[in-house]
Amino acid sequence: MGANTIEFTDDNFSQEVLQSNQAVLVDFWAPWCGPCRQIAPLIDQLATQYAGTVKIGKLNIDDNPQVTSQYGIQSIPTLLLLRNGEVTERFVGMPPRMKLEEALTSAQAS
Repeated sequence: MGANTIEFTDDNFSQEVLQSNQAVLVDFWAPWCGPCRQIAPLIDQLATQYAGTVKIGKLNIDDNPQVTSQYGIQSIPTLLLLRNGEVTERFVGMPPRMKLEEALTSAQAS
């Protein structure tokens, strides 16, 4: 995990994500998921690129069933973009970098 990528858990999700004054991108993943490992470097790059304006992190679905269930995560990777505790964007699978950047840029402006 990159230096700017945060590890979200059932325990810190409310404080780190729902109460954040910044937009937050959450990557729902698992170690056994091939596409999750493929997208990991992109998540780390985006975390560095948007450091200070958008909070970006990962949530291991195996270790954090409460949040995973709460958001109805069926397949991974799933990326949720939240603003003021509300989901504003949902990406399932591996979205193109440009689509993620557009969503993140838009979220940091609002």
